[in-house]
Amino acid sequence: MTEPLMKEVLKLKPTEKLVIIETLLESLDYPDKAIDEIWEAEAEKRLTAFRNGKLDTISMEDALK
Repeated sequence: MTEPLMKEVLKLKPTEKLVIIETLLESLDYPDKAIDEIWEAEAEKRLTAFRNGKLDTISMEDALK
């Protein structure tokens, strides 16, 4: 099924191929509420630890080395 489709797509102009690529990538990148909630909880946990002095930190200079 994909082989005939790919043959047709490869005949397209570069700009048309780009539209197809962008559309396909967008179709794969959809929000996942469960994952967003997990990251939100983790961010809150880290912020609380930082504010309470329970999080080891490093300088920006060291982080960018």
